Amino acid sequence: MTQRTPLSVLIIGAGFGGVGMAIRLTQAGVRDFVVVEKGDGPGGTWRDNTYPGAACDIPSHLYSFSFEPKTDWSRRYPSQGEILDYLRHCVRKYRLEPHIRYGTAVTSAEYGDEAGVWTVRTESGDDYRARVVVSACGQLNRPRYPDLPGREDFAGTAFHSARWRHDHDLTGRRVAVIGTGASAIQFIPPVAEQAERTYVFQRSAPYVIAKPDRPYGTTERTLLRAMPGLRALTRGWQYAQHEARAVGFVTFTRALRPYEAGFRRRLGKEVPDPERRRALLPDYPIGCKRVLISNDFYPAMNRPDVELVTDPIERLSADGVVTADGTYAVDTVIYGTGFQATDFLAPMKIIGRGGAELAETWRSGAHAYLGLAVSGFPNMFLLYGPNTNLGHNSIIYMLESQFRYVLGCLDLMRRTGLRALEVRPEVADAYDRRLRRLFGRTIWDQGCTSWYKTADGRITNNWPGYTFAYRRRTRRPDPEAFLAQA
Repeated sequence: MTQRTPLSVLIIGAGFGGVGMAIRLTQAGVRDFVVVEKGDGPGGTWRDNTYPGAACDIPSHLYSFSFEPKTDWSRRYPSQGEILDYLRHCVRKYRLEPHIRYGTAVTSAEYGDEAGVWTVRTESGDDYRARVVVSACGQLNRPRYPDLPGREDFAGTAFHSARWRHDHDLTGRRVAVIGTGASAIQFIPPVAEQAERTYVFQRSAPYVIAKPDRPYGTTERTLLRAMPGLRALTRGWQYAQHEARAVGFVTFTRALRPYEAGFRRRLGKEVPDPERRRALLPDYPIGCKRVLISNDFYPAMNRPDVELVTDPIERLSADGVVTADGTYAVDTVIYGTGFQATDFLAPMKIIGRGGAELAETWRSGAHAYLGLAVSGFPNMFLLYGPNTNLGHNSIIYMLESQFRYVLGCLDLMRRTGLRALEVRPEVADAYDRRLRRLFGRTIWDQGCTSWYKTADGRITNNWPGYTFAYRRRTRRPDPEAFLAQA
């Protein structure tokens, strides 16, 4: 089935970006829009990642929409389940269900030059036509598996943390955890409590700092529910605390040295064994990779039934993991190896004006004007696109800036009678050159490899500045930055 009458807007994805954009469209009076979602419900990464211990590393009141505050968060840092419940609440409250098509995976989107309409094709065979396409796929939606010989030879149970096998009881198992990233440091402690023995295979040690988490008391929740001003003050204070960290990330990297010294002191106290402590000490400056927060990771690593392995993995065999030092016999392998974060819209095939393919445009690394628009692809906007990820603050703040910008573009088209907006190539190129210059002074360009970068070292994910500066840049679209098509 192909929709003949073009929609005003089609949104791809029903995570925070897609749900928030849909709410803002509804509030702006736009009714003819559809959200296509490959999963069976809203939530995006918070629907997919159900591993034990899954939680957010941004405070609850900051990791929620400013226009839809949640008054009854149970604790300072929200769990996966509570975040998912919040997004489901947003869908219900704003009556978005009639607009959402679940179980609908997009395979391609093609812009028709003559009609100025996008045709979006799906696996289900229900194709859509829309004047504007908004990609809300995010950066953390496609699990990344390590390229290890023998993966298919392993005879036990293997799965990625984002595809957790809840039907597989870990009690009494010998488990190999491959990776020590943001997900792994959360699920390793509960896995270690169940398993007979846990082997943690670490390629690069992360910085793990204390998590200032605790439940909200009854009185606190009552006050936060009854006093909107207190909620706003709490959110504002949390925002300011996190934003202050950007000084070290993007302006003056030496400002992070006291944090690194504090980390070393904490590691010395929490990991008494000197050999294991050396193995858990990162060999790069703090902040160069994602800084993680946990109160139970290091206690888990101290357990006698947990073994940290730093020898590179050579291959998997039928009964375990093989390194140069020997074979570790296990019956379960859990991949905590993150996501294909730098691929963005892949594996969708995006064809823009004149048959241009986005994959070819991004051959040397994804890039977009303000992280939102790509030259050659009219009326296509990206939420949480290239260079809009953060290392220090809440991505919800960035998303809300982007919602306003997209609405501003829609309003500009409506007021001026334009059929299409496309960012000028010279504007996009100048913007990209400026970002490249800015990255040279950031902590992410200090010699480490991370999921923020492509294989050749181009930083495609992070924003090299302050979030309030991004909000200022996206306050309203500049008509001069676009090629307008009447």
